[in-house]
Amino acid sequence: MSEKPSVLFVCVHNAGRSQMAAAYLTHLAGDRVEVRSAGSEPAEQVNPAVVRAMAEEGIDISAEMPKVLTVDAVQASDVVITMGCGDTCPVFPGKRYLDWRLDDPAGQGVDAVRPIRDEIRARVEALAAELTA
Repeated sequence: MSEKPSVLFVCVHNAGRSQMAAAYLTHLAGDRVEVRSAGSEPAEQVNPAVVRAMAEEGIDISAEMPKVLTVDAVQASDVVITMGCGDTCPVFPGKRYLDWRLDDPAGQGVDAVRPIRDEIRARVEALAAELTA
């Protein structure tokens, strides 16, 4: 890994799980980690229930837009964390890949999103501690 590790979070729509994970890592690690998120089939907007659930944590992701997964984003990342995107993510030697199995918040209300958010926060806290140690 380079001096400043880089992490890419990938899910299908880049509208829920990967957006929450990227926001938490940015919030926790600040400029000590480069953070990206993308989707294999990006949605038009971030899930409003996800935006609301993150706002409850004091993290505003209302201006975020889903982004398409590119080979360049994967190549530029040290750690690639997939969340339900199957094998659409290109694999390159020398990268660390993790697959976080999490429920999909698509179509869910904020009550269903909160436990997913909390699971993501716990995983990101552990990742941030490891990357910034």
